[in-house]
Amino acid sequence: MRKQVIAGNWKMNKTHREAEDFIQTVKNEVPSAEQVESVVCAPFPFLQKLVEETEGTSVEIGAQNMHFEESGAFTGEVSPVMLKELGVSYVVLGHSERREIFKETDEDVNKKAHAAFKHDLTPIVCVGESLEQREADQTMDVVEAQVKKALEGLTEDQIKQVIIAYEPIWAIGTGRTATSEQANEVCTHIRKVVADFASADAAEAVRIQYGGSVKPANVDELLSQSDIDGALVGGASLEADSFLKLVEAGKHE
Repeated sequence: MRKQVIAGNWKMNKTHREAEDFIQTVKNEVPSAEQVESVVCAPFPFLQKLVEETEGTSVEIGAQNMHFEESGAFTGEVSPVMLKELGVSYVVLGHSERREIFKETDEDVNKKAHAAFKHDLTPIVCVGESLEQREADQTMDVVEAQVKKALEGLTEDQIKQVIIAYEPIWAIGTGRTATSEQANEVCTHIRKVVADFASADAAEAVRIQYGGSVKPANVDELLSQSDIDGALVGGASLEADSFLKLVEAGKHE
């Protein structure tokens, strides 16, 4: 049985004090790591403090992005070496905001996935279609192309460890949510893509999250679907009470 992964993506929100208050509230309240993986993906300036604050707890800390190079003349960027040294465990790659606003490409995401594994970071690879692409019935083709490119060159064992987050762009921060059936249909297709690209074993092992206006009110229905193994959550992960409800929904006994 695949363990659910509930990851909060804070995006560019919170002050240092707010971040610390949040972690103090949730770090001893989340279910055990054997029941569910609880991840907080915070802005870069907070990572070191949050890693320190969560040591020995079931909360893991992730970054929201990274460069694929280890060092160099890349002003404003953060490398996987830096993240690993801080004790970060996860990194979000290819979020639609990174793709759309900062023009990241599928090739960039692939390079970052390879860099993540080189430095023992678990990549959360985001894929998803725009409203225009969905209305043009291109969802499966778009998502399939993104998944294949992201996984290109990875070993079967690495593919088993990747977390894929299906985030329909039209449902991020809009209040609109794909129905549980729509979300599961795409996640099922992603699993089939992984099977064809790598192996049936890899497809069975890989965990696929749904992201897109997930909140306590709809998380149970989404997580009950056959091929949804967790959630990548934006706004609803910013409040401690809400985050704890989301994590609780993902646990299994």
